Amino acid sequence: MTTQCKQSAPLTNLLSIDVEDYFQVSAFEKVSPPTSWEEREWRFEANTERVLELLEDSGVHATFFVLSWVAERCPALIQRLVAAGHELASHGHGHRRINTLSRDEFRADIRHAKQHLEQVSGTEVWGYRAPSYSISRQTSWAFDELIEAGYRYDSSIFPMRHDFYGMSDWPRFAGFAIKDEQGGWQAGEPTDGQACLRELPISTLRLAGKNLPIAGGGYFRLLPYCVTRWGLQRINQQDGQPFVFYLHPWEFDPSQPRMQGAGLKSNFRHYLNLNKTQPRFKKLLEDFNFSTIRDGLGLAQA
Repeated sequence: MTTQCKQSAPLTNLLSIDVEDYFQVSAFEKVSPPTSWEEREWRFEANTERVLELLEDSGVHATFFVLSWVAERCPALIQRLVAAGHELASHGHGHRRINTLSRDEFRADIRHAKQHLEQVSGTEVWGYRAPSYSISRQTSWAFDELIEAGYRYDSSIFPMRHDFYGMSDWPRFAGFAIKDEQGGWQAGEPTDGQACLRELPISTLRLAGKNLPIAGGGYFRLLPYCVTRWGLQRINQQDGQPFVFYLHPWEFDPSQPRMQGAGLKSNFRHYLNLNKTQPRFKKLLEDFNFSTIRDGLGLAQA
């Protein structure tokens, strides 16, 4: 008698797009203050449309974390992505890192963003992602504010070390942020009545005892695609977990204007291999299964 081994189905990973324009990234915040944004060339609509077309061609839905600054200036874009079956989530309003805001300013930012996105789209916004993944131990009060504002999940933690972000001791995979008896926030399983928020960290690869970036952004442009694919497959196969992948629409735009005065490191991070994003993204959509974060968490659409 022979037996056949049943192969497990490929995991469904979570695809996210952070919708902001090239001049709004944190690396350029000193040379591109919000007071200058109205005068700059806006490219977010065309670049987001490019992403939407690629997703439609592949039959893939994603979660779009959108600045309400963008939604205020192009509500039709928000309505188009929702009509196409994508999830709308909040990236705040003005792309300011949490550590540069007071608690009152952060509260106003996330509430304004959620309210405006819901008014424009006619759908409830459940997810939030901080600009530059800027929830840290020092700003963990942000979880309190997100819960009070009505968000149901967060995807703001990058469990690694970086000069702009990172909580290297946070678990690598989806779970909960819970409030402890001292009023602090930790990863863990909530008990009855305990304040908690679903947390989806940006995925990292565990090698040589360290968490390494592998799941999007500049790392997707820096590393050869074969390395990215190997790392993501390792998360699926060895860790047995879906990964959270992210990109920005401006990363599909090699001809975007060049910002002046940001410095060599910021320019390297931002402009490296922009011409390779689109062909690599097409391969990514062929090689892996994806869904929205909402569907991956099993949340019903309101």
